[in-house]
Amino acid sequence: MDLPAAALMDCGLSSDEADRLTNTLKEIPVQGDAAVWQHLITQVLTPELPFSIHRLLYQRVFQQRIEQGIPAPAWFPGEQELSHSHLAEWLRDLNLNDMDQLQDWSVQNREVFTQKLIDSLGIQFRQQPQQVMNLSAGVEQVEWLNGAQLNIVESCFRNKSEQTAIVFQTGTSELQQLSYQALKVLTARVANGLQEAGIQPGERVAVMMPMTVESVALFLGIIAAGCVVVTIADSFSAEEMRVRLQITEPRLIFIQDVISRNGKQLPLYAKLGQENPLPAIVLPERDSLQVSLRSGDRLWAEFLSDDQNLNWVARNPHDETTILFSSGTTGSPKGIPWDQTTPIKAAGDGYLHHDIHAGDVVCWPTNLGWMMGPWLVYASLINDATIALTDAVPTSRAFCEFVQNAKVNMLGLVPSLVSAWRSQDCVAGLDWSQIKVFSSTGECSNPDDMLWLMSRAGYRPVIEYCGGTETGGGYITGTVLKPGVPGLFSCPAVGFSWLLLDEAGQKTTNGEVFFAPPVIGLSTRLINRDHHGVYFADIPPGPDGEVLRRHGDQIEALPGGYFRAHGRIDDAMNLGGIKVSSVQIEELLAQAAGVREVAAIAVPPAGGGPSLLVIFVVMQGETEFTADQLQQEMQQLIRSQLNPLFKIHAVRAVAQLPRTASNKVMRRKLRDLYEGSET
Repeated sequence: MDLPAAALMDCGLSSDEADRLTNTLKEIPVQGDAAVWQHLITQVLTPELPFSIHRLLYQRVFQQRIEQGIPAPAWFPGEQELSHSHLAEWLRDLNLNDMDQLQDWSVQNREVFTQKLIDSLGIQFRQQPQQVMNLSAGVEQVEWLNGAQLNIVESCFRNKSEQTAIVFQTGTSELQQLSYQALKVLTARVANGLQEAGIQPGERVAVMMPMTVESVALFLGIIAAGCVVVTIADSFSAEEMRVRLQITEPRLIFIQDVISRNGKQLPLYAKLGQENPLPAIVLPERDSLQVSLRSGDRLWAEFLSDDQNLNWVARNPHDETTILFSSGTTGSPKGIPWDQTTPIKAAGDGYLHHDIHAGDVVCWPTNLGWMMGPWLVYASLINDATIALTDAVPTSRAFCEFVQNAKVNMLGLVPSLVSAWRSQDCVAGLDWSQIKVFSSTGECSNPDDMLWLMSRAGYRPVIEYCGGTETGGGYITGTVLKPGVPGLFSCPAVGFSWLLLDEAGQKTTNGEVFFAPPVIGLSTRLINRDHHGVYFADIPPGPDGEVLRRHGDQIEALPGGYFRAHGRIDDAMNLGGIKVSSVQIEELLAQAAGVREVAAIAVPPAGGGPSLLVIFVVMQGETEFTADQLQQEMQQLIRSQLNPLFKIHAVRAVAQLPRTASNKVMRRKLRDLYEGSET
């Protein structure tokens, strides 16, 4: 492979270093782009070399593929993945040759697939199911595990004792470990504390906490007691919290006093307000409580039971365990229940697609208020792995050091984190070689950022992973059995059938995603909406007569069985990995002075990465439009009443909003208008 030394010097190498690398490249003994790249990433490229060298060689090796739009893999499965991964074991068991055959088998034999998944995960039953899948009421209302009795928390503990359940770090303290037995004891004290407080099975209990050892025990303890966790993200405003509490009507809320982030102490307990009658159990962030309690509220230490014996309450498979929220395409959030079967989907994706093994350390900076919080708990504990938790800001060097020191094997993230680590060079000098797989979700990925990320760990795969709160996991993902291409998905999730359709309802290679149920983990009801109306109404049968369910993502199929995400087709948007309704933003920002109409859109930046929030306004009468002033006012509304994580990128004024004949705002035209104004 010939490459001028001058090109390497332009990437930051000295003359001597460039000459040495040039000579090394000339001596590469293999031919063919894939073989050359494999040699480079195993024998030549290291994290110590400037990333510009990695990128230059990647683009040079795969120049022809890149020019022709053919996916260019940056990682290839090795002996470990091809022989010892869970997917490889399944292929041997089923006498199948590859992922395509496994996917076909899984959707053609859904009941057998689900049973095999349950067996592989070691799901515990108090009473075995008489039937795995009952379609007598149709695919919309499929019943899973008929006749069974279980409590999914039992599958998180089984017979584990001294194995590490959680490795965690608080502030600048040393790494600490909590065994499965110690977590079980804390879970029991929560479950028994609820019983002693008079909370009955089936009743709802809210949790508004950062991701800590205590919040994991709370989550498990509430479910073990047969109750239902209402999860509320700790970043939500007081109003967003109030709405979710009003929808769910919990008996009790667990909440931390304050949260310290970036050197600032932020209120959490204060968001409840003095007039809210909901009783609270308050956990101190540090050793001493930082707030004064309202009358009737109690301290965490006073709530915990002295009874350390965990007796999980057996439930029916479709009894609720958790209420999570997703904004969807209307102003108020949808309450999406997870039942006893949903964790099987979450843990199954961890087992098959993320290849989580017993003893692995799994880290995903998240919160119980987002689906990846419960996913992290189930995908780790049901698979006998260790959860890694830290209160370090995920974008910081301290977080990246935690990943190294905790010896994280599976690191989950949103693409904006990768961009932040790269821009600040947070990983420089760290050893991430213990990482076996990354996973990315929540936003469309920037391929160049993902190539950078892979290079920081000696080239490990990034499992692009996309689904939703209502799916319990992913419908499209990656696999350790197939070469990994930066920013691209490599397969449908095993057991999940879906189609790409154009506006005429015909199959296409670039269109809207429609699910073809059933699949375990997929929602069958909502607590405050008509489930049929949201997901199934007015959708004609698929090309082969399938019952179809709308999802709203736009996906493009590429050569070689790879896929690229293009964001949302409907009026929902992902901002920093958080799904939010455009209508919700618009209703709030219409309060701004002098504004007559508002339209909110999410615009993907050039080259990929987190979506940008852009606001279009129609001003009232003769009101003068001042972009900076209006943006500042609108940002304050979002910060105080919606979510401070949502940042407005730009505000634009138009004479009128483009609308359809039915008066629906044409957001695609607004995106075109914005993108045209930026070129």
